[in-house]
Amino acid sequence: MKLGIPVYQGVNLLDVAGPLEMFYWAGQNDDDLQTVLISEDGGAVTSINGVRFEAQASFSQTPALDILWVPGGDPVALQTIMKAPYSPYLQYLRQIAANAKWVCSVCEGALLLARAGLLDDHEATTHWYFTACLQSFPNITVDTTRQRFVVSRNASGNRLTGGGISSGLDEALKLISLLFGDKSAEQVQINTQYFPKPPVMGVIPQSPECSIRWG
Repeated sequence: MKLGIPVYQGVNLLDVAGPLEMFYWAGQNDDDLQTVLISEDGGAVTSINGVRFEAQASFSQTPALDILWVPGGDPVALQTIMKAPYSPYLQYLRQIAANAKWVCSVCEGALLLARAGLLDDHEATTHWYFTACLQSFPNITVDTTRQRFVVSRNASGNRLTGGGISSGLDEALKLISLLFGDKSAEQVQINTQYFPKPPVMGVIPQSPECSIRWG
C-alpha cells in the first residue's frame, strides 16, 4: 500500500514531517505501508520555515497511489496553486483521487482538495484561521467544532481531513487505525511516545474573513 505526500514550495514542514514519522513506524510494524514524497518535477522544495528537503519522485513517476495526503502551506503558495483551476498540482490531486482508497489533507491542504473538487458533498475541517475560506465552497459541510480531524465517506470516496498543523499527528494515527486497526495505531503511538500534555492551554479564536483569493 503506497501513501504519497505531494509537496510544493512553501509547504508546512510539520504537515509533512509529523505524519511521515507516524507512517514510517506503521511500516516498521509489519503493516503494508510505504510512503513517498512527491513534487511536480521530483526536485527539492523549501518549507515555509526555510527547511529544504528532497522529494523522492515526480508527479509523472507516480501516476497512482492508494492514499493521498495533502499538506497545507504558505497562503501565498496556496493562492498561486488555486488561482489556476487546472494547475499541475490540482490536476495531479484529481488524477490520484480517482482511484485512491483514502484522500486526506491536513491544515490548509483542505483548501487544495476543495479547489480540486474533491471535498464536494463531504464534511471537512481545516486550520481554524482558514475556516471561512473552506466555507466559501458551497458543496462542503465545514466542521466548526474544532475537531482534530473529520472522517467522511460517501459515493465519491473516503475523506479524512485534519485541523491545524499539529493535528496531522492525531490524524495520521487515525488513518493508521482505519487501515490496519487500533492495535497498529497504538503501537505507533507507543513507538513515538505520543502522549501529549501541553504546558499551556490556549483558546482557539474565531476564524477571520478569508484572506486567500483564487476566483
